[in-house]
Amino acid sequence: MDKFQWNYKDDYLSFFSTRLSKLNIMLLKQYFIDFVNLLFPKVCYCCNEQLLNNEELICTKCYIDLPRIIVNDNENPVEKVFWGRVKTEKVFSFVQYAKGGKFQDLIHQLKYKGKKEIGFGFGKRFAKEVKNELKDIDIIIPVPLHWRKFKKRGFNQAEEIAKGIAEVLNKPLNTKDLKRIIENPTQTRKSRYHRWENVEGIFAVKEGNSLSNKHVLLVDDVLTTGATLEACAMALQHEVNMRISIFTLGYA
Repeated sequence: MDKFQWNYKDDYLSFFSTRLSKLNIMLLKQYFIDFVNLLFPKVCYCCNEQLLNNEELICTKCYIDLPRIIVNDNENPVEKVFWGRVKTEKVFSFVQYAKGGKFQDLIHQLKYKGKKEIGFGFGKRFAKEVKNELKDIDIIIPVPLHWRKFKKRGFNQAEEIAKGIAEVLNKPLNTKDLKRIIENPTQTRKSRYHRWENVEGIFAVKEGNSLSNKHVLLVDDVLTTGATLEACAMALQHEVNMRISIFTLGYA
């Protein structure tokens, strides 16, 4: 009995010393994070105010101020962009993209200032909101850049967004089977017709791909006329039998 009691006490002490050790490690980690934040404070990408410990990328006020796109049971304004053009399963955009707005500045920092964490972070944040509606997705494909533009920029902003989505949905990211084979001029300041004309035939699907009979989620940063995403979808649907859904952070 004495031996049993002694072993019980040892187990009891061992359990609590382990818990205390883990608690100490957590406290030390938090102290280190607080110290780093004191030296290099995290600031909101929109207003430059210092972020609280529970805030990421932008502060709560700026996040609330983002002009969210309202979708109800009867109408999704973003889906209408593709009506009569290409068959889609579901289409999601989350923020109204307006010139001079906070969201435009976020996208500008992502694309032209190398702030890849904006794409990844917002991809995760918004994917969590529609996780249940995307549970039957098989593969996630970002809209590809031409290799020359990728080399110049150093990354693909759509791929950074897709990485965040893939982490939330726990689905594979595919950047090999859809390629941009023609380096087209920028879409900025082009009319709706010329945007479509500008992207016609610039995408191709790799031979021997693994996309047959899959539900693909196409990802891009901003949906404007839908010409680029339509060209991607048509290239995919021309080659293989698949279902396509679309995910963008913004809608202009």
